[in-house]
Amino acid sequence: MVRWCLTSTTPPLSSSLGAMSVGRVIAGFVGITGVLVGVLGLFAFFTGHLVLLASFVPILLVVAAIGTVVLAAVRQWVLVIVGAIVIVIGAVTQAPLFVENSSAGADGRSVRLMQANLMLGKADASALVAMVRDRNIDILTVEELTDEAVEGLREAGLEDVLLHQFLAPFTLGGGTGIYSRFPVSDGRNLDGYILGNLVADLDVGASQPLTLFAVHPIAPFPRSSEWMSEMTRLRGDAAAVGDGTVVLSGDFNSTYSHRKFRDFFDDGFTDAADWLGAGIIPTYPTDMAYPPVVAIDHVLTKNADATSIESFHIAGSDHRGLVADIRLAE
Repeated sequence: MVRWCLTSTTPPLSSSLGAMSVGRVIAGFVGITGVLVGVLGLFAFFTGHLVLLASFVPILLVVAAIGTVVLAAVRQWVLVIVGAIVIVIGAVTQAPLFVENSSAGADGRSVRLMQANLMLGKADASALVAMVRDRNIDILTVEELTDEAVEGLREAGLEDVLLHQFLAPFTLGGGTGIYSRFPVSDGRNLDGYILGNLVADLDVGASQPLTLFAVHPIAPFPRSSEWMSEMTRLRGDAAAVGDGTVVLSGDFNSTYSHRKFRDFFDDGFTDAADWLGAGIIPTYPTDMAYPPVVAIDHVLTKNADATSIESFHIAGSDHRGLVADIRLAE
């Protein structure tokens, strides 16, 4: 007797249901990620948790890419198309950071600027001053500057290198300071901010002074309304300088994905990382088990161009610092 064995080419029902369940879960994840990438990356003007999430658009984009690969593995082709759209939207929001500007730049003298958040004044003063010496820094902006940090930097010899200064130290994270090789004049602490935000003119030997802002707007979470107000105010303060050479350096508590940050570009400012096509330069946090994930420290220029930018480790701080070479306009 001959027995016929029929082998079905159709996968078991349980496997199909399992794939569908996985697909649905990933579809929901990709869909939510897509909304966040699209809305936060392109607009990012909302309040509360949405403002905070806008800082993580690049990470959300990676999540969307991983989700799309998994969707392809379970053959959820419609959802793969959705994932691909999400990735394209994310690329539109982040791609300018990776494209070097080819426009003719400023042709004046070059200065080297360092930006450093001191984490409540606890950063290692001696290590920071050694870095200033080794890197031949001309200008240093610091945030979270305390009286103790001022004294520590003085004892470490910072004032022997950067003779001129305009400082507004305060307790905890409220203090800010400017140190410079060049004479400093007309320094003032800007009104209307919770933390210290300074501006001063630096005589760099050009036909006009360099107007330098050392900035530290409040963080967007949990005080998103204050953050929005301060970013708008800072943009107005910077624009009020007029057509001179202006540099904003500091802890902006904002990323390229925040619309409020990109608004500065409408006033003629460029971000050093964006101008150079240097991509995303994460600076915070550095005191965790994982590496820094958000780029909230920036150098913005107007009538001046960054020719290089890099980050560096600040001993004792929860931020990485920045060093930028800036060519000024004649």
